[in-house]
Amino acid sequence: MRTLLLLPLAAAVLTVFGPTHPAHAEPPLPIQSARYADGLALEVVGDPYRAETVVVLVPGVNTTAANFDHGLGGVERRAPVYQARSLAAEIAALGGTDAAGKVAVVAWLGYHPPSGVGLSAAREDLAAAGAAALREFVGRLPGRRIVLVGHSYGSTVVGLAAPGLDGRVTDIVALGSPGMGVDSARDLHTAAHVWAGTAAGDWTRRIPGVRVAGAGHGAHTYDPAFGAEALPVGGVDGHDGYFVPGTESLRALAGIALGTSAAQRL
Repeated sequence: MRTLLLLPLAAAVLTVFGPTHPAHAEPPLPIQSARYADGLALEVVGDPYRAETVVVLVPGVNTTAANFDHGLGGVERRAPVYQARSLAAEIAALGGTDAAGKVAVVAWLGYHPPSGVGLSAAREDLAAAGAAALREFVGRLPGRRIVLVGHSYGSTVVGLAAPGLDGRVTDIVALGSPGMGVDSARDLHTAAHVWAGTAAGDWTRRIPGVRVAGAGHGAHTYDPAFGAEALPVGGVDGHDGYFVPGTESLRALAGIALGTSAAQRL
């Protein structure tokens, strides 16, 4: 009888701390702006078939096709579409019209992020499925150079995808990251340059930097010990202000997209 009573507890413990079981990976999305009935979405700014560099933005928790354009709770700066267009405008401002034509920005919601900051957000099952889908999508992209930018749980997706990414990926950026699924940038096993930035007022700083038996996402990426190059975050307000015009983070992202040292000069 005692054993039977312990079974529900054991099941609950395994649910939280058991090994990662990747959810079903979605098939690669066509490289065109679209919103899908299953909750996936894609926004393309610029022409990826003519661009030399394609920047892919990977959003995080609570992002759906329903709020992809206008942002969670109607807050525009949370919207992947706003973020992609804001980055494209900054690239044009920093590099000029000719340079802007050489870069395309894609907001990619090719996976199903966790809904809310609960158990699924603390685990990496959905991130693992997203990582598999991201690898497939990136492998099909045109362009000579690819930059990946993961925001929030999206950075966990990028981190898990890193070891198997296309060799054209030159830079990986983690913004407001709860962790990339590893304890150091070296553990990502990628030749890409790794950047990380988390604003002082970003609530993800309060997440424990651990990864234990399936729960948690590893070390804080903004910690110098992690080994990523610091992305400037001056002027960023909270968790979702990294793409707001006038912030150091947006200008730094544009510099990375253009392949300049603008991010380091800030």
